[in-house]
Amino acid sequence: MSPAPDQADLFTLRDACADDAPAIQTIYASHVLTGLASFEEVPPDAAEIARRMAVIQAQGLPYIVAESDGRIGGYAYASPFRERSAYRFTVEDSVYISNDALRRGLGRTLLAEVIARCTAAGFRQMIAVIGDSENQGSIGLHTHLGFETVGTMPAVGFKFGRWVDSVRMQRALGPGATAPPEGSGGEQG
Repeated sequence: MSPAPDQADLFTLRDACADDAPAIQTIYASHVLTGLASFEEVPPDAAEIARRMAVIQAQGLPYIVAESDGRIGGYAYASPFRERSAYRFTVEDSVYISNDALRRGLGRTLLAEVIARCTAAGFRQMIAVIGDSENQGSIGLHTHLGFETVGTMPAVGFKFGRWVDSVRMQRALGPGATAPPEGSGGEQG
């Protein structure tokens, strides 16, 4: 029997902390070892997860977990899309859910919170880089939250003995591209 949908309200969202790194590592390792959501092939250890989290949080970007009864059921964060300065108003999202918390609305709840926080912080575009064009769960999640497919890069990864596509999806945040961001030097006057 599959879990009932929309049980995300059983979880509390909060900012991740270094103490969450082992639970996050366990969730991520499962995806690395069994799925195509990540193109990593060797799961990083908890110390590396904590380091990555600290880098993202030091940039003022959201890194959140969903917790229920002291257990982390999933996590999501935003990271810079690319390093060059012209990309500074664009972020990339990542969402990972533990296997026992799938199909309960948790991914939607986590991603909606990351979108809200990035919008409030003044970012204008969010990119999703989805491993495997057959990953209908992630594609559906992003579509539900307003992302549109902007391209597919065929066979750019090789994992589990096969070539894997990468799907790019994009969503405007706030006014998107309809006006320059504040303080960007491109304001109309």
